[in-house]
Amino acid sequence: MQRLALLSILVPSYDAGKAFFVDTLGFDLIDDVDEGRKRWVRVAPRGAETGFVLARADTPEQVAAIGNQGGGRVWLFLETDDFARDHAAYLAKGVTFEEEPRHEPYGTVAVFRDPFGNRWDLIEFA
Repeated sequence: MQRLALLSILVPSYDAGKAFFVDTLGFDLIDDVDEGRKRWVRVAPRGAETGFVLARADTPEQVAAIGNQGGGRVWLFLETDDFARDHAAYLAKGVTFEEEPRHEPYGTVAVFRDPFGNRWDLIEFA
């Protein structure tokens, strides 16, 4: 058996990443272990099998890649079972959506940006 367990996402600081993913999006904080030079910080949407390791950017190349891991494209897709609920909650918490919700053959979707510049789809599949 194989499964995608984690993705690494670059953030300017562990605390900034935790604030957005946990406080704003409502993700679960799975781990926050101080390892001295770095921390092992793992977050995941509630009930999800796959989560993120928050990777603090340390080098100039990593700092330059914050928010651009997808090359300017939507590369993160957050599935919801209630688009209207989560869209309203995220708007109330200051999440910046690039567009109004769209109804596509595959579901209801709207693109948002995290505070680091990454583009996401909030999507409820049809």
